Amino acid sequence: MIEKVLIANRGEIALRILRACRELGIKTVAVHSEADRDLKHVRLADESVCIGPASSTESYLHIPAVISAAEVTDAVAIHPGYGFLSENADFAERVVESGFIFIGPRPETIRMMGDKVQAIKAMQKTGVPCVPGSDGPLGSDEEENIRIARQIGYPIIIKAAGGGGGRGMRVVHSEAALLNAISMTKAEAGSSFGNDMVYMEKFLDNPRHIEFQVLADEHGHAIHLGERDCSMQRRHQKVIEEAPAPGITEKMRKKIGERCAEACREIGYRGAGTFEFLYQDGEFYFIEMNTRVQVEHPVTEMITSVDIVREQLLIASGEKLTYNQKDIEIRGHAIECRINAEDPEKFVPSAGTITSYHAPGGPGIRVDTHIYNGYRVPPYYDSMIGKLIAHGNTRDIALARMRNALNEIVVEGIKTNTQLHQELLRDAAFRAGGTNIHYLEKLLSER
Repeated sequence: MIEKVLIANRGEIALRILRACRELGIKTVAVHSEADRDLKHVRLADESVCIGPASSTESYLHIPAVISAAEVTDAVAIHPGYGFLSENADFAERVVESGFIFIGPRPETIRMMGDKVQAIKAMQKTGVPCVPGSDGPLGSDEEENIRIARQIGYPIIIKAAGGGGGRGMRVVHSEAALLNAISMTKAEAGSSFGNDMVYMEKFLDNPRHIEFQVLADEHGHAIHLGERDCSMQRRHQKVIEEAPAPGITEKMRKKIGERCAEACREIGYRGAGTFEFLYQDGEFYFIEMNTRVQVEHPVTEMITSVDIVREQLLIASGEKLTYNQKDIEIRGHAIECRINAEDPEKFVPSAGTITSYHAPGGPGIRVDTHIYNGYRVPPYYDSMIGKLIAHGNTRDIALARMRNALNEIVVEGIKTNTQLHQELLRDAAFRAGGTNIHYLEKLLSER
């Protein structure tokens, strides 16, 4: 078993990792910026190291500082959490080269999945269904690009191979706009991601976002933990997630889930990962794989009773998976609301001191957060301050429990988006289940 883990992250996910380490008897090192000295996990960790000023580029994204902190504390492994350096193949490589264990996939796997063109090719070889597209990067031959677009059929979308988070994408509805869109996306990709490679896909106009959670060890074993629906999004950022996805049958779950697990075995995947799909007209289309633990992992944990972070730690220690596929059983329904420190109407981040905090409770309620009375929310990082999760035997029960929890939670001194969540849980279309990825944006524009 790994003896000491350095947690290369902040906020609720850092606290989540610390708790999993404590359960396994693993010592912890918390790294933090100058602005994060009072984070809860920093206070609870066995050791803590300040790695730089408030700016994330000079602290949480500063690879030499993170590696140095691991060296001076004699850490054995580094857990990147999500965001920051979690899907940075160069960081994973530096960690391994420096003699530490990277709690995640191998650097070459992260690099392959970080390149959307390579990722799609890999998935096509393993039989995972993909969106019809160019099947590779677009070249400089304009006539060939026009031919590919005609073959796919408009509307199409131009995507940056190294993109993510909703950036580096352009929808094209007509041939007249195609070449200019390719040129602009290439320029944006080069400046934003250091890689101007772009590719083309069919644009699905009414899809849902459904993703499959997988776990794989280094002994060739891989399983899936079912799917999550993450279609409620604003500006390509998830707002509410739930599991299982409404309307997905056990037969569909088994078919796609087993393909994802088989793909993990074929590419030699290791650790926790998520296959993201667009789902439309009864068909799944692979879009990318996240090679890390997801923000929304708690909903899967609630319906399967599998501790995903604990499994990450065991896998990194060289252990075999704790579970076989036949051990995984979906029980009930879980919903997660991301609680952000922001204005619920204008979505402007809201920094400041929390003067009063009360966590909701009751059957099936889980709160993952790092905040407490007197904690000051800094203005330098992502606005998410916690996640509220509700579980019930049915989706209706989970919704009812979430409504109660949203009414009970108290966060004073700053603004939060709980009001938005309360509105969404009253929305008839959301209550019915199966809204598409454009639904929330349309709802907000009408509001």
